[in-house]
Amino acid sequence: MSAPSTPSDHHSLNTLDSLSPEKTKQILEAALLTTQEPLSVSELRKLFDNEFSAAVITSLLQDIRDRWRDSGVELVTVASGWRFQTKADMQPYLERLTPQKAPRYSRAVLETLAIIAYRQPVTRGDIEEIRGVSVSSSVLKTLTSRGWIEEVGHRNVPGKPALLATTAHFLDDLNLRSLDELPPLEEMKSLIESSENQHLPLEQPEESSH
Repeated sequence: MSAPSTPSDHHSLNTLDSLSPEKTKQILEAALLTTQEPLSVSELRKLFDNEFSAAVITSLLQDIRDRWRDSGVELVTVASGWRFQTKADMQPYLERLTPQKAPRYSRAVLETLAIIAYRQPVTRGDIEEIRGVSVSSSVLKTLTSRGWIEEVGHRNVPGKPALLATTAHFLDDLNLRSLDELPPLEEMKSLIESSENQHLPLEQPEESSH
């Protein structure tokens, strides 16, 4: 037997019932415009006490994306969910307000990241075998602190070496929804350097040892 509904329950339901599609879109826009991280559909459903299905929320998000299509910002989907971001052709103008030095990574960092991205999951030994040189701890620390790689398990061999893979944050920074959207290998460097995510230090010194 279900518990009797309370006045607050009725108020919540009545509030949801009274929401027009336009008001619902405004709420979604407000949530997406005031957060720095992508929001998944399941998270956005919480705005409405999960009363709206994922299909309804997704349909409304698509309407919002269409509405902003001719604006300087756009609503996009990445691995972690939906987010607003500035369009690429707006960046040269915005950088005049806050000039940003283009991120620069060492060859060792880029090669290590590429191996992990395209061969994952891999161990440190796998990376060293492919590159033909040892992988310094600073390279893995750079990628880990950037939030681009993580340990996803251990290989069942003597020593139980850690298995490394890329993260959803890595895909988010590259504006990708899944690993299937990874570009050809030769385009990886330019894609990484065009990343607009600036909340962690981007510039890395060249490593003379590699």
